[in-house]
Amino acid sequence: MSSRTNYFIRFIYAAAGLLIFGFLSQAAYAHGMSDAEKQIIIEGGNLRYIWIGATHMLSGYDHLAFVFGIIFFLTKFKEIVKYITAFTIGHSITLIFATFNAIQVNYFLVDAVIALSVCYIAFHNLEGFKKWLNVKAPNMLLMIFGLGLIHGLGLSTRLQQLPLSEDHLLMNIISFNVGIELGQISALVVMLFLIAAFRKSHLFKSFSKAANTFLIIAGAYLFLMQMHGYEHVANAGEFVSVEEPAQKAQKLEVSQQSDWKNTITVTIPARGDKEYKLHVDKGARFEYSWETDGAELFYDFHGEPKGDTSGYFKSFKKGTSSQDIGSLTTTFAGTHGWYWKNNTQSPVVITLKTKGEYQRPDLDKVMQQAEPLQTPVSTTHDSIDSL
Repeated sequence: MSSRTNYFIRFIYAAAGLLIFGFLSQAAYAHGMSDAEKQIIIEGGNLRYIWIGATHMLSGYDHLAFVFGIIFFLTKFKEIVKYITAFTIGHSITLIFATFNAIQVNYFLVDAVIALSVCYIAFHNLEGFKKWLNVKAPNMLLMIFGLGLIHGLGLSTRLQQLPLSEDHLLMNIISFNVGIELGQISALVVMLFLIAAFRKSHLFKSFSKAANTFLIIAGAYLFLMQMHGYEHVANAGEFVSVEEPAQKAQKLEVSQQSDWKNTITVTIPARGDKEYKLHVDKGARFEYSWETDGAELFYDFHGEPKGDTSGYFKSFKKGTSSQDIGSLTTTFAGTHGWYWKNNTQSPVVITLKTKGEYQRPDLDKVMQQAEPLQTPVSTTHDSIDSL
């Protein structure tokens, strides 16, 4: 092999490594969609759901890596259609069924399995079952269909974090899925062009080995990152940081409070969402505690700067839980509060208790008119102005 060929192979490995690890640093904890995507969903319309589905698939590196592995050695159009259709049917079934029935799956765990599916498809492409395990590889078509079911659960976890219309739920889900397929087709065309460019080259064998090896590395890296994230969520108390003792002291202090200033009841409708905000000055501190009547909700504790017109907001804490307790010392003046999303099929009642330096917009209408607090032109969540 010539020195020029060796140099080119090294270049392939280096380029693949940079591309993979470049997007992995952004994708490892990418659970959920951007604020702009949320706003588009809330504004409604099935065409918007299609658009969000397409853009979400095009940024879903784990799904795209799996598709790339599927088509790597397929040369006939009929074969490409057969295997991609099996994957499409698989993830469409669970995307529609899980979202329509509000089936919740921990997003870190499902993404960890998706990461392993990327490892699996690349291991199959490298003939790992025959070379290293000395066994016959499982039926590829059935495996792709089965792994597609898992990928659908991952897509459903993203979709269920957003407000969905109860009246047009099925059409919203189908529209989102159509967008997923359009995004997948777009990516597929680019992938086929890339592979075809190398297929006739004498370097294709080296290229395929490098690409599939890095798919295994990428999948393993993503798996470890997702499991690390799951451990932080499932066993948060076991992970200690420099700031954590102070945070624990604050929570202990809040938990001992019995003289709450306000007790507010918020009812979140089935598959609905609501937001409750407080007006808080810069440097002020308030304490809070909230819990539901049993069901877990997706929540986002965040703040919006006073006078901002860009739609910007800063999240302080988010997750899925039936309760939360804590305190906040604000770094900017503005509205601070909670967004709750109910993915269940029944209304959920929240009891919110607060104490500290703040104004309630639903009680202090006179002060609000005397010194109005400008709110962003476009907000991400529906707001509770009065209860």
